[in-house]
Amino acid sequence: VQLVESGGGLVQAGGSLRLSCAASGRTLSNWQLGWLRQAPGKEREFVAVITWTTGTTFYTDSAKGRFTISKDNAKNTVYLQLNSLKPEDTAVYYCAAKTLGTSASSMRNYAYWGQGTLVTVSS
Repeated sequence: VQLVESGGGLVQAGGSLRLSCAASGRTLSNWQLGWLRQAPGKEREFVAVITWTTGTTFYTDSAKGRFTISKDNAKNTVYLQLNSLKPEDTAVYYCAAKTLGTSASSMRNYAYWGQGTLVTVSS
């Protein structure tokens, strides 16, 4: 699976961005696509995941109510809508793919990764 992210940039606190992740290379049945992020000087962390076939979503607590993960089957693309952004959301956001049945919050379960897109939130 090849994953290509886009949509990052510089935004003021309280603003919004929409990240996109275009997937190619294989069918996504039985896969989940997730967004993970790595802030400067911190470990990479889970943000949200969506199951490709069912659309079921799961979020980390800090993302609930502010971020929304969605997908467009026709475009083989997953999105992450970021609202009410805070300076602490500044990070490189990665799209990654994993098979069903493993924990979404563990980095080692993701088999494929995109190159990342930088989101910078200014105060």
